[in-house]
Amino acid sequence: MENVLAILLAGGAGERLYPLTRDTAKPAVPFGGAYRIIDFTLSNCINSDIRRIFILTQYKSLELNRHVRDGWHILSSALGEYIETIPPMKRVSEDWWYQGTADAVFQNFPGIEAESPQQTLILAADHIYKMNYRDMAEWHRQHGADITIATIQVEPEQAERFGVAEIDSDYRVVGFKEKPREGNPKRSRFDTSMVSASMGIYLFETEVLLKVLHEDSREPASTHDFGKDVIPRNLDKLKVVAYDFRDINAKRVRYWRDVGTLDAYYEANMDLVSVTPEFNLYDRNWVIRTNVTQQPPAKFVFAQEGRRMGLALDSIVSAGCIVSGGRVVHSVLSPGVRVNSYCEVEYSILMPGAEIGRYSRIRRAIVNTNVKVGDSAVIGFDADADRAKGYTLTEGGVVVVG
Repeated sequence: MENVLAILLAGGAGERLYPLTRDTAKPAVPFGGAYRIIDFTLSNCINSDIRRIFILTQYKSLELNRHVRDGWHILSSALGEYIETIPPMKRVSEDWWYQGTADAVFQNFPGIEAESPQQTLILAADHIYKMNYRDMAEWHRQHGADITIATIQVEPEQAERFGVAEIDSDYRVVGFKEKPREGNPKRSRFDTSMVSASMGIYLFETEVLLKVLHEDSREPASTHDFGKDVIPRNLDKLKVVAYDFRDINAKRVRYWRDVGTLDAYYEANMDLVSVTPEFNLYDRNWVIRTNVTQQPPAKFVFAQEGRRMGLALDSIVSAGCIVSGGRVVHSVLSPGVRVNSYCEVEYSILMPGAEIGRYSRIRRAIVNTNVKVGDSAVIGFDADADRAKGYTLTEGGVVVVG
């Protein structure tokens, strides 16, 4: 894998995750208590022995930059290894901001040429999954591909949420439609009852990548997106093959989540606190790394006669948390959270530094970073009352306290 360069696309504004993205980029949003969303893709890279990584940033990237700087300084520059965060630099055009996923990579083509990797791996920095990119690279080389698209099998009725690949008998992609609306999408070559959906993961021969990006940059009608423009335009010109996602999560159902909406983000966090979680954070053979903050151990009080004991059931409780005479059920508590006496917190996500006042009742809520909920608050029981307080309510009924 030393001849592979990974490029993580981390510049999206994340409007659908607002207000969690009000002050930070989507890949830097906390997830699963101790982590940030970007940690999962970065961990896949490191665990796959990829040691040259570009992270293309753009939107409110200060917190993301600091997280990568403080938590991911684990590679050796003396050995040619690095993780570089790269902002838009107006190097190849008059446009300052990236105009699409393909344009983001195109604007950095001088850096790619300087590294001269044999293959370049394009990744989204805001998905939750485990994948060994080495397997995909071996498949790519075995089939003599110019471009390989990672696909996952989904139910046909979910096809309109994804880019759908039509695959022939030798795994070559002969058709690709972004979010098709027709009622009968092409079935998967890997499972004829399912549809092969793009995961937004592309492996290019670098020479091919640079050629198609320059061609795309000269197309005035292009949106400069890999899924909408670059891939469909080159199906007849290049050998594009599909790689079927091999999940190393070791669960019954293959796990890949795009946490681009508040409901998707909430459900993915709730996946982690099940008695038998759908996504395994505790696999020592595939470690998920992050920036470990300096925090004391979690603490549960009180145990005195006549006082209610702090309690957390079916929950993730991170370092620095204090559950002080409150009751937490099926929830995610991020570092530095404080749950005060006589509270009830159920099916909720408390972001770093959140504090819940005494006698409060919280249900199906996301309490944002450093938010302090006052005493005797009631959140998640009356939608109209929550809206009147200025909280955000999702289609799935989750209350977001920003």
